[in-house]
Amino acid sequence: MAERLKRDAAALYERFDRDFWLDDRGHYALALDRDKRPVDALTSNVGHLLWSGIVPKDRARALRDRLMAPDMFSGWGIRTMSSRDAGYNPIEYHDGTVWPHDTAIIAEGLRRYGFREDAGRLAWALFEAAEAFEYRLPEVFAGFDRDATTVAVEYPTASQPQAWAAAAPLMAIRTLLGLDAEDGKVRSDPVLPNPIDHLELRRE
Repeated sequence: MAERLKRDAAALYERFDRDFWLDDRGHYALALDRDKRPVDALTSNVGHLLWSGIVPKDRARALRDRLMAPDMFSGWGIRTMSSRDAGYNPIEYHDGTVWPHDTAIIAEGLRRYGFREDAGRLAWALFEAAEAFEYRLPEVFAGFDRDATTVAVEYPTASQPQAWAAAAPLMAIRTLLGLDAEDGKVRSDPVLPNPIDHLELRRE
């Protein structure tokens, strides 16, 4: 059973990359249409692939570059859709807003592939965005460029609190601390952004 599952996983790994990678755009397709043609919109969903580990190492840098480009990274978080895409709207629920849990997952995925500085930058951006919401991150906030706003902009109907948004800072802290648990031991390899010059962990 275990061997069969390993074979199935290896086949999925290869098939996914073959069917979804867009070489000319440097990222994975959002979906395949009914004729199995790739839908080439760039969304935050592809960042979850780094967290899952399904991205081959030789693709990871290109995907990192696309996610951290200004059309995806607003300065407060990763947009749900690239600002270059026709459907983009910074206050449209799935088409340009920032979901805190998306950004947290992507940050952890970047750390997984060794992009520690980018991971720390995203994680810290969430804490900076949280200041606009009394440090209670909402379900979603607007995707406007940070250069255009002094604070993260509220999305009118966002739930607050929201379970997965409430969990986002915890994952961001894990990313900043570089925390991993393995063989009954907890290891820390922190990547701290410039505003943080000291961090202390205590076991109580």
